[in-house]
Amino acid sequence: MTLQPTAATPQPDFAPEPAPRVDSEVGPLRTVLLHRPGAELKRLTPRNNDQLLFDGIPWVDRAQEEHDAFSSVLAARGVEVLLLADLLIATLSDDRARIAGVHSAVDERRLGIDLSDALRSHLSSAAPEDLAGVLMAGMTFEELPVAEGASLVRKMHHPHDFAVDPLPNLLFTRDSSVWVCDRVAITSLSMPARSRETALTDLIYAYHPRFRRTGRAYGAHSAPVEGGDVLLLAPGVLAIGVGERTTPAGAESFARSAFVDGLAHTVLAVPITQERATMHLDTVCTMVDRDAVVMYPAVRDTLSAYPMRADGSGGVDVQGPTPFLTAAAEAMGIERLRVIDTGLDPVTAEREQWDDGNNTLAVAPGVVVAYERNVETNARLEDAGIEVLRISGSELGSGRGGPRCMSCPVDRAALR
Repeated sequence: MTLQPTAATPQPDFAPEPAPRVDSEVGPLRTVLLHRPGAELKRLTPRNNDQLLFDGIPWVDRAQEEHDAFSSVLAARGVEVLLLADLLIATLSDDRARIAGVHSAVDERRLGIDLSDALRSHLSSAAPEDLAGVLMAGMTFEELPVAEGASLVRKMHHPHDFAVDPLPNLLFTRDSSVWVCDRVAITSLSMPARSRETALTDLIYAYHPRFRRTGRAYGAHSAPVEGGDVLLLAPGVLAIGVGERTTPAGAESFARSAFVDGLAHTVLAVPITQERATMHLDTVCTMVDRDAVVMYPAVRDTLSAYPMRADGSGGVDVQGPTPFLTAAAEAMGIERLRVIDTGLDPVTAEREQWDDGNNTLAVAPGVVVAYERNVETNARLEDAGIEVLRISGSELGSGRGGPRCMSCPVDRAALR
């Protein structure tokens, strides 16, 4: 259910913020939402990391250092960095947000009535910082504030089992919300390990004073769409990957919503292979300039698209399939979309694609943040005139995500 403040409830008196807006992938980045890795990553073990979608157990202190350096690179370029944990704590000062947050965390079907009631009571009285900690890092049965043996559920679970699951993938803020023009879309995450992330994002956009004037687009109750699959190729032109995480129904629903709200005139549904290495469209292709993408060469000639446009009667007209690069250039109104390949040979290209060589974050046209380890890709970007701001990602990358995955642009300047 999408949350919205009620009109009858008085709001605190804050100075109005300029309305955020995102029309492209490469407009000068003004404000971005990140999540600094925290205690949720310390919940990962060899026993649960696969279930929680990590390929390894990250060294958390080093991951935090790498993330701090990422934030510093952005700040040095004049980007305002918002941290999800800070926003969540401020949001939970609102009683409505607290009630909704507790409701999202306590699963009565797993915990039973008695244990759920006890946990709700405990969390409802917790300080915002402590409640935010549980919502992000979870809680084990051993940590539950109830007497041992208070329920069959507790007796039959191992003390280190999770009564409230941790959310280590919060690191990848791109996926749970997407800004399109002056609206934010709360997405629908397909993997069980990530389904609760949108509840926290929803809280922030519903109750944090900074976003109280923000309109909503696509809602989390709709068919699966993840932000890593959504590219804003140009004002009015979206590309949505359809694969492991985003379904055809999700892409069509997102397109319909964008057309109804006047946010786009063309949406390209782009089929991608349904496997871990290509979980999102931005693992094989991201924009690095107004008319340029960095792309995994193995898909350059095979990537296709189904162009969707409003049919004039509230429905969606679907064409194609047609080559993605051709469809994208036509929708963007340009002669062609320049392509920068990642790697000269198939082995190098595959290695660097796995290490998120294609997953760059543009901070301005022709300026991107990328992992330093993708030496070949970065060199090819620079040969093509793209400035590359290198960051370390030896630990951050253990969840299979690069700079774009770890960032949700909230405000970009318009392209001129």
